[in-house]
Amino acid sequence: MRKNHFFYRVFDLYYDGFRHMTLGRTLWAIILIKLFIIFVVLKLFFFPNFLKHHAEEGNEAQYVGEQMVERGQP
Repeated sequence: MRKNHFFYRVFDLYYDGFRHMTLGRTLWAIILIKLFIIFVVLKLFFFPNFLKHHAEEGNEAQYVGEQMVERGQP
């Protein structure tokens, strides 16, 4: 690949930036820990699998449809 190619220059910019990063590594670690907490821990405790407890296996779509019809009527 040519060294003056656009994609090579962009890759080299990011590669060089991440290689010489000092404070940024700590910040990236904090970001990854926060994402882990958001997507794993909160999902386990605050967003249970509602359909697993209320619908029979294989009939989830039917249950959702029935609930939409029931709740949509005044």
